[in-house]
Amino acid sequence: MSASPPLKKAQTLEQRRRNAKFAKDQEARMGRSEEQVKKRVKEAPKSSISMFWIAILGFVVFGGLMFEGLARMFGR
Repeated sequence: MSASPPLKKAQTLEQRRRNAKFAKDQEARMGRSEEQVKKRVKEAPKSSISMFWIAILGFVVFGGLMFEGLARMFGR
């Protein structure tokens, strides 16, 4: 009997995205030394404020505007 080739499972969309990102990163690293790669990673800017605080600020500002508008429409 002949051995059948192993079955391959289909990749999920998330796996394809991550594989494509990994391949792109690896291609960008080709021909560079480890120092150049590390230097590039260190230069990536980080946000000075987290997304949590931006969401809280947006809720306070836009929530306040919404309540003020409702008070003016239905209030006296």
